[in-house]
Amino acid sequence: MNLKLLVIIGIVLVVLSGVLYAFFRLPKTVEVMGNPSDLAWLQNRLIAHRGLHDDNIKVPENSMPAFKGAIEKGFIIELDVAMTKDQKLVVYHDKKLRRGLGVDRYLHELTYEELTKYKLFGSTETIPLFREVLTLVAGQVPLLIEIKNEGKVGEMERLLYEELKGYQGKYAIQSFNPFTVQWFRQHAPEVVRGQLAGSFEVSDYDVEYAGTTRLPWYKKVLLENMLLNIISRPHFIAYEINNLSPGRLEMFRKLGVPLLGWTVKTRAEYEEYKAKIDNLIVDAVLREL
Repeated sequence: MNLKLLVIIGIVLVVLSGVLYAFFRLPKTVEVMGNPSDLAWLQNRLIAHRGLHDDNIKVPENSMPAFKGAIEKGFIIELDVAMTKDQKLVVYHDKKLRRGLGVDRYLHELTYEELTKYKLFGSTETIPLFREVLTLVAGQVPLLIEIKNEGKVGEMERLLYEELKGYQGKYAIQSFNPFTVQWFRQHAPEVVRGQLAGSFEVSDYDVEYAGTTRLPWYKKVLLENMLLNIISRPHFIAYEINNLSPGRLEMFRKLGVPLLGWTVKTRAEYEEYKAKIDNLIVDAVLREL
């Protein structure tokens, strides 16, 4: 990449960052029903990453026992929603099934009935339907719902919103995909929405076993710096703690929206960030706190 191109990219980033800041500073009550600034519930209890699991030793992530454990401890539950081949909404994180089920297939290639033949991380648990999790939680603790959609936006978001319409309990949606967040801004403005972001660095293991997508550099620049927040207009940000430099943290503070940090994996990380960020999305280390 030559110097001229780098200068052009730098100028574009500065301009877009300024626009982003301006949009964040607009009153958010204009676009939502109710009071989106009332997000105390999203900040006053720790968030259990994929439920209260134990690193998939006995209690698998995103499983019914993990969610029951989080309810018992009073943690907010963070979970992942994906869509099967037959358009069933299920709670599972990875695109590929190799890490969790030992099957070298992609989740979207199988129907829900086919998925139920496999067990989560060698346990007796299967991948739950999203509606089953809603029935279990039933408003006992808040939900932070990550939407796993890298494809065409619209149908999955609509189906999820339909399942949430009758849900009696606090919840918010979040996604790495700003177009998913934009869909809720346009079609369900009363739903609290968050923008996920981070370094977007992907390991070989994540690609091979979880099917994680490696993004081209220009997409990483856009998403890491949250330049598409101009269309998603999130009510909160959830950002990768390992990519949260002091300068970036200061910038987020100026935006005036709650900041969540993901994912805290050790006690040391918890101690470092608990006073810097509005709330933390915490892994199995929760059992030690």
